[in-house]
Amino acid sequence: MRRRPLNILDVIRYIALAPILSFFIAPVVWLFVTPFSKRPSLSISLAGGLTTDNFIRVFRNPTALIAFRNSLIISGGTVVLVTFSALLAAYALSRHYFKGRDLLLYTLILFSSVVTGVAAMVPLFMLNLKLGLVDSHLGVILTMSGGLLPTSIFILKDFIDSIPRTYEEAALVDGSSPLQAMLRIFLPLSSKGIIVIAMLVFVNSWSNFLIPFVLLRSNKLYPISIAIYTFFTEIGVPDVGMISAYSLLYTIPVILVYLIVEKKFGFSFYGGIKA
Repeated sequence: MRRRPLNILDVIRYIALAPILSFFIAPVVWLFVTPFSKRPSLSISLAGGLTTDNFIRVFRNPTALIAFRNSLIISGGTVVLVTFSALLAAYALSRHYFKGRDLLLYTLILFSSVVTGVAAMVPLFMLNLKLGLVDSHLGVILTMSGGLLPTSIFILKDFIDSIPRTYEEAALVDGSSPLQAMLRIFLPLSSKGIIVIAMLVFVNSWSNFLIPFVLLRSNKLYPISIAIYTFFTEIGVPDVGMISAYSLLYTIPVILVYLIVEKKFGFSFYGGIKA
């Protein structure tokens, strides 16, 4: 098949898109270049040569290491809570009809966009304060889970909807309880949906700044998204070297999750057994 030759309109289009493309690529290049620069700055430069001193200073900083642990606790706890709860709720909503079910589902989706937003932070803070959950990882995990759970239920319900009811009926006839049918049939067949939910929840909780910033008070409880703002020199100037190195380390777990899921599933996510 012959390729169409470029015309003047194509050239103009490419010239117009080049600045837009560079606008998105430049921060990524800066993130991967600056941590290895001996003279890190806000520009993309390797002035002075390559070095790993910025990473060494990060690993010597106790706040940076504790923040990694805190982020893993918060993200891991949120993933487990949301995934488990969403699976049970999605199964019930998919297999049992009751009056107002669809209205309830869409109402949850509507309000889920508000729960974790700026507009809801005052009532969320007051609720956590009355429950004694301010300055605790549990409060952050529960608040994040409340915002992510409705969307997770909605997505996972679509996967379960696509599984034929005959599978469930056969299991029940064979003597399985509804819980056993869910664990033995729906859990394996909806595994891709569960992976989608887990990845979505992990990325959102790992990168969340607002909720930990509002609910946490102790430096020892800060996740990475908050701790990164504490890297300043003695005169109050941001330490670009440590910030860039820490930012790169901050993105590695998300990249690893993407690569692992892409290698195993290739992002060919479809409902139920049709994948």
